[in-house]
Amino acid sequence: MPIHTIEPVYNSDSRVLILGSFPSVKSREQQFFYGHPQNRFWRVVAGVFDCPVPQNVPEKKALLLGHGIAVWDVIASCTISGSSDASIRDVVPNDISGILEAADICKIYANGAKSYELYQKYIYPQTKREIEKLPSTSPANAVFSYERLLEAWKIIDIGCE
Repeated sequence: MPIHTIEPVYNSDSRVLILGSFPSVKSREQQFFYGHPQNRFWRVVAGVFDCPVPQNVPEKKALLLGHGIAVWDVIASCTISGSSDASIRDVVPNDISGILEAADICKIYANGAKSYELYQKYIYPQTKREIEKLPSTSPANAVFSYERLLEAWKIIDIGCE
């Protein structure tokens, strides 16, 4: 059973928390979020803030932290076949309370339906914090073009008004 070994990205200036489900095989190999070259997360987030697409982990962290964004995943460990969200079972959730205590998170977003569903089941009962579902940046979400994803993700509000 794979265990989540990637540390969350956040600091005291983080205002928004984006939660995925569980790192893909490629992300686990690279030890950082959204490591599959076909995943559009980095391109979309860079597009939301009209920034260059980050090319390495330090640039990715700088993009997130420079725009008040924290990133982690709902699942600490699970049974999963490859990188398929549909195969996830035996879920042990991450405890996001450390992020919520350290940062003034005013909005939580789910990167896709699976992270939304798992958050509602495992984390919402503890935090009572609402989450907003965004379309998944995964290459498996082929019905969403980059342009559609970017438009949907532009609702990210680090001002949280």
